[in-house]
Amino acid sequence: MLVTVSRKAHFNAAHRLYRSDWDDQKNNQVFGKCSNPNFHGHNYELIVSVTGPVDKETGYVIDMKILADIIEAQVEAHLDHKNLNLDVDDFKDLIPTAEHIAFVIYNRIKPHLASELNLEITLYETPRNFVTYKGQ
Repeated sequence: MLVTVSRKAHFNAAHRLYRSDWDDQKNNQVFGKCSNPNFHGHNYELIVSVTGPVDKETGYVIDMKILADIIEAQVEAHLDHKNLNLDVDDFKDLIPTAEHIAFVIYNRIKPHLASELNLEITLYETPRNFVTYKGQ
């Protein structure tokens, strides 16, 4: 029996979408107001979903306290109240789009899970704009 369990979390962060090899005109054309040189912020909502077999002894896929601790250490402490472009090394060579942020979060959490567990990251940048990454 495989079951998916999920935990919600949130963090606040600023970013700027731009490419340093493009001029301001092209950055504005492609990224619009998200290319503001003074940055802008979001209240990100995160759903971390873990799928795997239910342990016969505990009844858990993963202990939710353990999952909460992983999210706190690997996501919230790492990204909350940060300027993603300036403060987070993961974005040195990545534009901090929602797609890339979900990818970074996945790669920070996955090594802390048992190998038989599958991970899915859903990241809401706004209530209407969100991405999902499953490690593919």
